[in-house]
Amino acid sequence: MKRDTILFDLDGTLINTNELIIASFLYTLDKHFPEQYNREHILPLMGMPLVETMELFDKEKVQDLVQTYREHNISHHDELVTEFEGVFKTVEELYKKGYKLGIVTTKMRNTVEMGLRLVGLDKFFQTVVTLDDVEKAKPDPEPIQKALALLDSTPERAIMVGDSKYDILAGQNAGTQTAGVAWTIRGNDYLQQFNPDFMLNEMTDLLDVLGER
Repeated sequence: MKRDTILFDLDGTLINTNELIIASFLYTLDKHFPEQYNREHILPLMGMPLVETMELFDKEKVQDLVQTYREHNISHHDELVTEFEGVFKTVEELYKKGYKLGIVTTKMRNTVEMGLRLVGLDKFFQTVVTLDDVEKAKPDPEPIQKALALLDSTPERAIMVGDSKYDILAGQNAGTQTAGVAWTIRGNDYLQQFNPDFMLNEMTDLLDVLGER
């Protein structure tokens, strides 16, 4: 069966928000827990929903932590977010060829829309499923199942592309094929442990996977 549906994670996959995320975490944690945490504490947690992540630090202060994080994240968004090389070209080509394209992310909708607009990708996606739209986040299959339903597609016709284990596991749980991206901040070898069907060294490799070049 032809694969005509491509679902993408956003942060760390299509747009480089790594330094923004790390800076926002470090600012938040240093404000609430001075000099207790550094960059190495943050990296293993990237890709998790924000509230779940903050619960790991202090369940009693979750709302304060989330508010501090979001205020910093939004105020520094445009100066720290960039597109990964080859992303715009690949997504634009898939769009022109008639592929069904969707975003499946653990972010809130307002910051998703900020990121997509910033790099000019917002016009290519027929559906965007955010944390606001589901009861359970990745790696639960619900977000992917919702995106497929909105796109009138099926798991057999879809590939989930992402930079974290949550993306790969969610795709596997939903029954899609999966593609990991080698530019993940955790490293290529780490993501390979979760057995994605494909590894992309650059986003244009997706065109080869689909037989489009």
